[in-house]
Amino acid sequence: MASFNKVILLGNLTRDPETRVTANELTICKLGLAVSRAYSTRDGERREETTFVDVDAFGRQAEVITKYLRKGSPIMIEGRLRLDQWETSDGQKRNKLCVVLENFQFVGGRDDSSSGGHSGSSSSSENSDGYEQSSPPTRQSKAPASSAKSDFSADGDTLDEDVPF
Repeated sequence: MASFNKVILLGNLTRDPETRVTANELTICKLGLAVSRAYSTRDGERREETTFVDVDAFGRQAEVITKYLRKGSPIMIEGRLRLDQWETSDGQKRNKLCVVLENFQFVGGRDDSSSGGHSGSSSSSENSDGYEQSSPPTRQSKAPASSAKSDFSADGDTLDEDVPF
């Protein structure tokens, strides 16, 4: 049986990214994303509905999101749906649908956290070849994902040169 699990969302962060590092040095970032949709009812009344989505990012992407995005920042994400299931302390079973981030793109400029314009858009993603890709509008660079950690160390952070804002 064939299946396909892909989600693309464009919205604003509902809170600052919450980041932690695991014992084996994997960075995990939890985001809240608000995605709005405007529509008209049959009576011609304009309405807007907002959907709130939890997003989990891992590794280098989590680090970049934590460094450059804050509450209200626009972002476009591509990911997959995941169902989290757990049991509460009083024995009730709970579940929640969330998105696991696979790729993302900055939207808007450095000081443009309220608009969804294209000025200064950039992306950071790992493509299917296993290479991390950070591509400003005018140039592309590929580096093996395994060496990305050493290329972006705390004392020699070259990320500022790769991001066009």
